[in-house]
Amino acid sequence: ALRMAELIAEAGYPAGAVNILPGYGPTAGSAIAEHMDIDKVAFTGSSAVGKIIMQAAGKSNMKKCTLELGGKSPLIICKDADLDQAVAAAQVGVFFNQGQVCTAASRLFVHEDIKEEFTKKLVEASAKRTTGDPFADNMMGPLVSERQHKTVTGYIKAGVEEGATLALGGQGKIDGLKGYYCDPTIFTNVTDDMKIAKEEIFGPVMSVLTFKTLDEAIARANRTSYGLAAGIFTKDINTALKYVNEVKAGTCWVNTYNAFDTAQPFGGFKQSGIGRELGPAAIGLYQESKSIMIALDFNPVK
Repeated sequence: ALRMAELIAEAGYPAGAVNILPGYGPTAGSAIAEHMDIDKVAFTGSSAVGKIIMQAAGKSNMKKCTLELGGKSPLIICKDADLDQAVAAAQVGVFFNQGQVCTAASRLFVHEDIKEEFTKKLVEASAKRTTGDPFADNMMGPLVSERQHKTVTGYIKAGVEEGATLALGGQGKIDGLKGYYCDPTIFTNVTDDMKIAKEEIFGPVMSVLTFKTLDEAIARANRTSYGLAAGIFTKDINTALKYVNEVKAGTCWVNTYNAFDTAQPFGGFKQSGIGRELGPAAIGLYQESKSIMIALDFNPVK
């Protein structure tokens, strides 16, 4: 953020046009959310903190809030899917940025007819992912902090204890590397009631679940307090349209994942947020509508 401030100054922005205030949530964040002269707050982070910001906005000047919050996004792999493409997308969906992405496809629903073949391809491909110095030629770097590393390894432990099958990884470390590295982890035989299938992990941990029918997959995909993103792989356009129409998510991908366009609005349903970023929908959240009527010839209403 401070480097961004330097670049903004070098680019010639007027003084005061952009202000960067370093600090922690309970101090700097609270001061912004509670300030009586700030009319709008945009926040990206957890749903728990989003609720705190909404409370602060309500108790102060009822400022507008745009909240881009957590997710537990479902990715559906139908039996007619291109498995190689689906495997590649599933990896991007949950291992990109070490899983520290709000749209992470951490719930992978695979049709029961292709479970064995798909899982085999997925595990083999994921095992080849390189982890190490992010400035070198590696696919994954470390987690953001010691605290987050403990959180992620705690979820891995919970998955094992609850009976999920550890198909890959699960060590929570990389041999020979110092730092908060976590190996790509895949659980199979996961059920909807398990902690790893319900809560946002924010780490490189994938849960593989199976389904029989599309209606079942949609119902289970929606069985969450989140609704940020969702995806599906299928060659049937009717299947794809049924899914994207019925799944409760702000962004839906068909035969791809984590693909973005700055013209498309981005945001979540339910506890994944309020408002939208990007596109015309985002601009409106920084504006107020005003109605003005001017009488050219005064004629009082009777």
